[in-house]
Amino acid sequence: MLSGRRLDLLDPSPFDIEIEDIAHGLARVARWNGQTTGEHAFSVAQHSCVVEEIAAHIQPGLEPKWRLAALLHDASEYVIGDMISPFKAALGVNYKAFEARLEDAIHVRFGLPPKNPVEIKTLIKKADVACAYFEATQLAGFTKKEGLTLFGAPPAGYDLIIDPLPAPVAQQRYLERYRVLAEATGVVPAPDAWHTE
Repeated sequence: MLSGRRLDLLDPSPFDIEIEDIAHGLARVARWNGQTTGEHAFSVAQHSCVVEEIAAHIQPGLEPKWRLAALLHDASEYVIGDMISPFKAALGVNYKAFEARLEDAIHVRFGLPPKNPVEIKTLIKKADVACAYFEATQLAGFTKKEGLTLFGAPPAGYDLIIDPLPAPVAQQRYLERYRVLAEATGVVPAPDAWHTE
């Protein structure tokens, strides 16, 4: 990793995971394998920020730790990339177990339970699918009818205009959102503690 960490992919340690590496990687991983319109790819970092926002829209008052879980829902992709669902299914259970070990280590690193409770997992999946609807219909060439058929209607009262960001901007926004949520959950010290004289 650019931080200098060496991550054992077969046995990932939470001690070798850094948010800066995650943000850097996710900002450079394209959703839809880059098959989208626009000057910039729609990055997994930007997607993750939107999913966190949608989850909070669906469930107002969502605890910061679960909002953090939503932000980190695709964090493993900083190492393994964003594979499309049919390809993941074709790879089978070994891939899923590999991905799950990495996700568990990421959760532990940032003060979350290794596995999300079922209701949180369901909420994040719902937000993820809603974001996919907007991505499909605005960036990936799907008609609204196709989007509704494949992903269902987005949550009532939520609308989104997607403007894919350059990688450095997406990276910075992801880090900023992480810091707000991590501070709210007590994972990192308050901003005053970040400054050293």
